[in-house]
Amino acid sequence: MCLVGGLLASCKGCEGGEVAMALSPEELRLQRIALIDSTTIQTLVRLDSIEAYDRLEDLSAEAWMLVDDSTGMVISQKNANRQLCMASITKMMTCLLAIERGNPMDTLYITEDVFIAKDSRVRLGEGYRLDHLMYEMMLTSDNDAAYAIAKHLGEGDTLRFYDMMNQKAVYLGMDSTLFANPNGMPNIHNYSTASDLVRLSRYCMRDSTFAQIVGTIEQSVPLADGRHMDCVNTNQLLKTYEGCIGIKTGFTRQAGNCLASAATRDGVTLYLVLLNSRSMSSRFKESAILLDYGFNVMKAYKEKV
Repeated sequence: MCLVGGLLASCKGCEGGEVAMALSPEELRLQRIALIDSTTIQTLVRLDSIEAYDRLEDLSAEAWMLVDDSTGMVISQKNANRQLCMASITKMMTCLLAIERGNPMDTLYITEDVFIAKDSRVRLGEGYRLDHLMYEMMLTSDNDAAYAIAKHLGEGDTLRFYDMMNQKAVYLGMDSTLFANPNGMPNIHNYSTASDLVRLSRYCMRDSTFAQIVGTIEQSVPLADGRHMDCVNTNQLLKTYEGCIGIKTGFTRQAGNCLASAATRDGVTLYLVLLNSRSMSSRFKESAILLDYGFNVMKAYKEKV
């Protein structure tokens, strides 16, 4: 029988008593994102006494979850397990799989079968390197860039890529999530929960390439023909919120205004997923309120322990 604790697993019943086995980096990564504690903070900190607590009841978002990354403590949540559309937050999974399974040097072309949304900035016939196209997809939330990546990684079959997305979701323990496209365009079969998306966010941000992409405010993306396209990140918190390190905006009429965010201050890193906020501006304002509240809570927590 193996008991896993901290950084080591002790296997009993082996010759010589116990043998310590170090967990692999991937095992540690999975262990960290699975760490969710919904009770400890409430026993140590009187949450309703923390500055900004009284502002939480006025937030328009339908659901959210705010978690301290190092402890897994849930600082605040509302309808965190309610299945909702997630809009372009979907692209976090698309980007993750592109990093894990793609060759960053591959050239992808925007063909007629992926030139679907047509409100995107990529244009029919253009070519991009995969690593560059990921910046276009994540910073400007380009829908057809996501389709092109899905087709490429699915070896011509986007449905195969959606299977890959769902297999990864199962692997990560995202039990209330289903992916039906690579970009979050309206589809009743593409949904998740704030809780599952916090788990995905924490996993993704432990990849240095992913973290670098979503933490970039502006990027000049080269095309295969030598032209360049300037990309500006849609996540305004990167400019307006001290310590923000990412990660992804989302909006459709079906999903409302959504935001997955992360911020670090004084050695504390918080992850927040906010779903179906009233407006584009409110998703940033409400996320800032929740993050401020979270840092205040963690300051009080540190004074107690």
